[in-house]
Amino acid sequence: MILLTGATGTVGGLVARRLPIDEPVRLLSRDPARAAALAGPGAEVVGGDFEDPASLRRALTGVRSALLVTANPLTNAHDENFLTAARAAGVGHAVKLTTLSVTEPDATDLITQWQRENERLLRASGLSWTLLRPRAFMSNTLGWARSIRAEGVVRGADGTVATAAIDPRDIADVAVRALMDPAGHAGRAYALTGPAGVTPVQQTEILGELLQRPLKFVELTTDQVLQGLLARCPEPIARALAESAARGRDGSKGQVEPDVAELLGRPGRGYREWATERLAEFG
Repeated sequence: MILLTGATGTVGGLVARRLPIDEPVRLLSRDPARAAALAGPGAEVVGGDFEDPASLRRALTGVRSALLVTANPLTNAHDENFLTAARAAGVGHAVKLTTLSVTEPDATDLITQWQRENERLLRASGLSWTLLRPRAFMSNTLGWARSIRAEGVVRGADGTVATAAIDPRDIADVAVRALMDPAGHAGRAYALTGPAGVTPVQQTEILGELLQRPLKFVELTTDQVLQGLLARCPEPIARALAESAARGRDGSKGQVEPDVAELLGRPGRGYREWATERLAEFG
């Protein structure tokens, strides 16, 4: 039995639909109805919460391998609770989704420090483990969809700074391999990037070509970016995201790593390919 957390998020649902149909799969979600709608055929869905250890113990019973995705940078208790329950249930292997910034010594923002501690907790848990460390998701640009539809405009910072953003489907493909073959991926940490560094201006141009209409990129100031984040996120998280964005201005986030191609036996999907698949959401 494989258990997936984060099934209603960007990666977990993709993993659920990619696992072999003959592999028993259980999805843990605070919203079982929504998770069931996203699940692959034959998947079992159970209700549970990272803040409810009893629900975690029930969900992890009979599980041999688990995908751990947590989303609250203000606490490490979710990872602690899950790993304690996994150890008690006899889970053998955990695949943890973190971030590539944990490898960067100058990354000291709240979110990166949270993920470093989550990685430490997993390594100290006694479970076999695999770490997935992606760069930014290509799907983050879906945040531009409303202004593209309404105004033909993309607003963002650092329009000429490249990031080797990754298609979430490639993260899911790597996760499936690690979940299905724990022995082959135990003790490994994978740096997951797209096949090329792409700037926001270039992404805007690609979207305009695919939509067959001109789009304009409008550069935001650092303060404008922060104010936009503060309107959507708690202040500590907004400031962490702004700090992370500023750190990438030296171009370091554009570096391409070989792990995706080596693990999947093919290049990672590029931004144009991802955008073509999601174009209706921008139109």
